Amino acid sequence: MLAVARRALSQGDASLQLNDIARQAGVGVGTVYRHFPTRQALLETLVNEPLRQLLEAARAAGAEGDSADGLRTFLRATLDLQLADIGLAEILAAGDLGQQDTVHLRQELDDAVETLLAMCRTTGAVRKDVTPEDLRRLMCGIEHAVRAAGDGSPSLAGQYLEILADGLRPPGASTG
Repeated sequence: MLAVARRALSQGDASLQLNDIARQAGVGVGTVYRHFPTRQALLETLVNEPLRQLLEAARAAGAEGDSADGLRTFLRATLDLQLADIGLAEILAAGDLGQQDTVHLRQELDDAVETLLAMCRTTGAVRKDVTPEDLRRLMCGIEHAVRAAGDGSPSLAGQYLEILADGLRPPGASTG
């Protein structure tokens, strides 16, 4: 079931119709619904690994000597993971999550990003009012914009990330 669902996501189909997944996996619909009562539950299960990778990227970025460089590295890793996994942005932007593992991972991610942001605030690299939730939603917007361009252009992704980084700086801060 998970392999079928992952294949659908990798082909750009985030609809995750549970009946279709059951048919393609060669199992009964009841089997799918027993494991994943909703599409959201299935999506959260599928996205937990990319969430773990994102958490590690946030922690590594927080360990970099230059907080601004760490933030840029983290933003790039976030966008790359979102572009590689179409379901990740949906889970990052979701208000409510149902799976405890996913809730826990996203909270850990927010905590790691808050640590990174606190370092950046100290050095004047980001505005004082930027939150982890802000970054999650902004990155989802950039992911959507890059996908909407249709070509996944690395230069376009880089341009959008630079625009975001400039907007995160406090007014009057150097763009160095």
